Amino acid sequence: MVFNPAITVRRIDVLIRILNGRQSILAQNPVRAYSSNDKVTIGDVAKDIKPPKRIEYVPRNYLTIESSELKHLSQSTLRNLRWMMQKDILGQDMFLLGRPGPSRRKVALQYLELTQRELEYVALSRDTTEADLKQRREIQSSTAKYFDQSAVRAAVEGRVLVIEGIEKAERNVLPVLNNLLENREMHLEDGRFLIPSSRYDKLLEQHGSEDISKWRLVRVDENFRVIALGLPVPRYAGQPLDPPLRSRFQARDVATVGFGEHLNELMSEMPSVDSAKLEQLMSAAYALISTELQQVSLPDFPIDNIHAAATVLAKIPNIPVHKLLYLLYPYKTFLSKDHIRNVESVLQNLKIDLKPTCHINLHGVQLKENEATFDIEVNSNKAQFPVPCGGRRVRRNAKAFVETQYQTQLLNELLLSHSVADFCVIGPKGCGKSLVVSQLASLLGYTIEPIVLYQDMTARDLVQQRTTLANGDTVWRNSPLVEAAVKGHMAVLDGLHRIHASTLAVLHRLIHDRELQLHDGTRLLRHDRYDELVASGLTPHDLEQSGVRRIHPAFRIVALAEPPVIGRGQHWLSPEILSLFIFHEMRNLSKDEELSIMKTLNGDLSSPLHSIINLADQLRNSEDNTLKNLSSSLSTRQLLRIANRMSKYPTDSAYDTVQQTFLAKFLPNLARRALDGASQKIGIEPPSRFGLFGQDKKVNCSNQNGVLTIGNTSTEIHKTEALTKVPDILFYDVPQHVRLLEWLLQDFLLGNHLLLVGNQGVGKNKIADRLLQLLNRPREYIQLHRDTTVQSLTVQPTVKDGVVVYEDSPLVKAVKYGHVLVVDEADKAPTHVTCILKTLVENGEMILSDGRRIVPKDLILESAGEVSSFIPVHDDFRMIVLANRPGFPFLGNDFFASLGDLFSCHAVDNPSIDSELELLRSYGPDVPEDTMRKLVNAFALLRNMADQGQLTYPYSTRELVNIVKHLQKYPSEDLATAIGNVFDFDRYSKDMADTLLEVLHTSGLPTRGVLEGRASEALKKIQMTIERNSGKDVSSPKHGKEDPDNKPHVGGNTWAGGTGGRDTAGLGGKGGPYRLDKGHDVHQLSQAEIDDVPEHVKKAAREMNRKVFEERLQEIRMSDCRRRRRRGSGADTRLAGSWTTGRLLKV
Repeated sequence: MVFNPAITVRRIDVLIRILNGRQSILAQNPVRAYSSNDKVTIGDVAKDIKPPKRIEYVPRNYLTIESSELKHLSQSTLRNLRWMMQKDILGQDMFLLGRPGPSRRKVALQYLELTQRELEYVALSRDTTEADLKQRREIQSSTAKYFDQSAVRAAVEGRVLVIEGIEKAERNVLPVLNNLLENREMHLEDGRFLIPSSRYDKLLEQHGSEDISKWRLVRVDENFRVIALGLPVPRYAGQPLDPPLRSRFQARDVATVGFGEHLNELMSEMPSVDSAKLEQLMSAAYALISTELQQVSLPDFPIDNIHAAATVLAKIPNIPVHKLLYLLYPYKTFLSKDHIRNVESVLQNLKIDLKPTCHINLHGVQLKENEATFDIEVNSNKAQFPVPCGGRRVRRNAKAFVETQYQTQLLNELLLSHSVADFCVIGPKGCGKSLVVSQLASLLGYTIEPIVLYQDMTARDLVQQRTTLANGDTVWRNSPLVEAAVKGHMAVLDGLHRIHASTLAVLHRLIHDRELQLHDGTRLLRHDRYDELVASGLTPHDLEQSGVRRIHPAFRIVALAEPPVIGRGQHWLSPEILSLFIFHEMRNLSKDEELSIMKTLNGDLSSPLHSIINLADQLRNSEDNTLKNLSSSLSTRQLLRIANRMSKYPTDSAYDTVQQTFLAKFLPNLARRALDGASQKIGIEPPSRFGLFGQDKKVNCSNQNGVLTIGNTSTEIHKTEALTKVPDILFYDVPQHVRLLEWLLQDFLLGNHLLLVGNQGVGKNKIADRLLQLLNRPREYIQLHRDTTVQSLTVQPTVKDGVVVYEDSPLVKAVKYGHVLVVDEADKAPTHVTCILKTLVENGEMILSDGRRIVPKDLILESAGEVSSFIPVHDDFRMIVLANRPGFPFLGNDFFASLGDLFSCHAVDNPSIDSELELLRSYGPDVPEDTMRKLVNAFALLRNMADQGQLTYPYSTRELVNIVKHLQKYPSEDLATAIGNVFDFDRYSKDMADTLLEVLHTSGLPTRGVLEGRASEALKKIQMTIERNSGKDVSSPKHGKEDPDNKPHVGGNTWAGGTGGRDTAGLGGKGGPYRLDKGHDVHQLSQAEIDDVPEHVKKAAREMNRKVFEERLQEIRMSDCRRRRRRGSGADTRLAGSWTTGRLLKV
């Protein structure tokens, strides 16, 4: 189907004219305000109003009341309320469907406010279980008790249960409500049984209350109703509605409010707004949700957010319409090029300027108690209006924040959005999102609550978590988000693109309505609604007892996210997410802006640094997707780190820095060639002879007078009492490794956290431990794996005396005591788990799973509140992360791509030929030089083939060292056997074996018996000897009995030819007269036990040995003719020799 935007625009124009001609229909409809004895009538449907038992549970301020008359109720709203009243009177449960946004929930809560009904609310997610709906078991005073949850409380107390997000619950969870919906019956976990009011009243009349209590029956109030809110599936993502569940509801489509009604509502609420601009804005919004554009799969425009845009327009009349539209619908961020053209065609037909000028200048901010007034100028027009502010009055500037014109403009735009709603900043990683938000918080006196989002985060992690007290009781602990809401802090949701959409759904009501019902039943209310309850006569203590708490008016939510990847299936910026926030795009800083910041922070810039900045600019502006994807490794954050390093430790070449930053050694061939080509265009050339760090020149490492010197870098050796945690390893200094240690030392002294990436067996752990050994730094070690969770990274739960006790993980210990945390196998843990390290590495802040919070020291000094749960970051704390290279054949996750720009990255490669030879000489001083050189050349060739993709396995220095160790320990072993220790893995792959044999042959190494068969030396006959101590006495030597079955006999004193015996002839014994070998494994007694044989036994054994020897000689003395008849005359000699060489006992 061909889309024609002009047709859509004409249809909207006609619709506007029609709606403008029907103002009388859209006029206010007076409906008498409710009271305890009143009746509400909507059209021809009337309902008596009963006074609520708990007025604090009735929704408030969803209806506007002026002079006892309801205002701003459109015809569509009245129709929805009338339908709901009909279903309520019929005793039927309702299902409200519609587009994503707050409109369905708003209609439901308007009805409850209108009819004075108490509310129980449940937001469903993929983590919702039966216990969240029925009863949850808690431990109190060492006893398990069941507590009713929302569905049961609503049924018993006659409240209305609102269940939002039906499509988000996992299958077979909601059928638990089927019988409650159909028959008003439910069996509870504590043994009680809910029955409908009619049946309960009848049984009560027939049997009395005593029998009813004995039967544990509970009455379901006749006023209990269920209102479900959901999205139509499959148009939107989610689980399809289960047929048995669907059949129990009455459905109503809560359609989008008509253009005319919506426009009239906004004009009535904000009469000073520019009507022409507002109409133009709404025309574009309604055009984008038209049928024609829906057929080309455009995500829904968030119609409900037009109110926030209209509020901004009322404050700043000259703000461009396109600016407002783009705040709500940043289409260039998440739409393909074709869809962008469709959207812009609609806007152009509506005469909306696509590239308007919008300069926002901030002239001043005046902070008051909970509100700040700021003077702003937009396109030369001045305005002044209030914004919420935090309670901190000591301004805490964001670390290393240097203002640029672009960031100042963005900061002013964020201030504008902050005045009306929560907002989200979308930008590539490392562009400075967190820094700008920190500056905003500093400007307005906010305390930031950092909340790192991750993929497997649950609703409990986001809102409330279970924990235990010292006595074993289970309790709920509020999350940082809830604490921020109550205290008026700024909650920063970092990583909105990572979290599962259904988990975020539990926050929809908090963002839209500033209300939230927690797992323990506590209800958070918007400040004005709470204040009205207090004004009505309820005291704060009464509300506290009812579980109602006030949300601070200054509370704000700020989300940070990375742009969705276009063309990779369904992206995270869905219609539901669009309805939650106002959106701001943040780009990478331009080349000139980055140069300005670096000059401010580090002074004059060197020529190599200029080259790197030029390379970053070229990659970002490239049309080649490969180069564009590489640009993320040279983010603004990473460039600032490089500039800081070069200012302290100058270098003449940018090549090494570029190779390290991109981990170019481990890039795919196509990407590596593209990077090399782009670097050469900038003039970044490799040295004439280079390894990882250029020539393998000798770098000295010394420790004198408490000062460590590596190359040209020196530092004082750390003094610590935790000597047991300082690594003490065997390490041989080779030029390449020592040079790498100098680079690591420089980054360590700059305060950077380190990331070491390399193949297996290249010495990542050795190098990290060696650095800490030289610095005398204590180490905390943690190894990650597939099942590592966010909780296990931060705390270690253990059970003591029946109570779950959380002990500090190595991470927390390192932060507390200033140790170095070594995170090994970082690529084995899911990246959505390791991403929680972001705020710790970047800002020194982290929320632990037990509720404590890691914070910088200066935050504790400035905080005037509760700091008992704060853990200050020690000045000496550092982190060294070790990971394998990304990609096949390694089976881990790409840690570098997720968090690489937070660290100072170093590629750890196998040593060069010279360095590797020097290393092998240290491990095998007696191994021939020629043999080691052949081995090194062979492995160098194999690694080169692996880099080119001809081999899948990257052979490492570790395996080469193991071969040399074997040859050093067993010099008589043939070389083929030692090599086979590494290559036997490849015996069963014909292609692999052929390639390896060719490489071995080319390098002059033996091939026979390496990958097929065994070498001749390896096949020679060998005998096993087992040394043992019998602990038994000897008496007199004897030959022993002959065993006709020739069975092995060990340690006995009966059979001839046994091993490890006492008096009989055999092998390995201690009292026998002579050796007798019958082909069995030898169990050798210890030499000490043999030497302990009594002298008379030794003498008897010698005599018997001599006697038998003489008898044997007599037997072989044959006549000359018999000897001549023997064809093999040597047989006599061999037979006699077997006796003459037979070892006497060692006496």
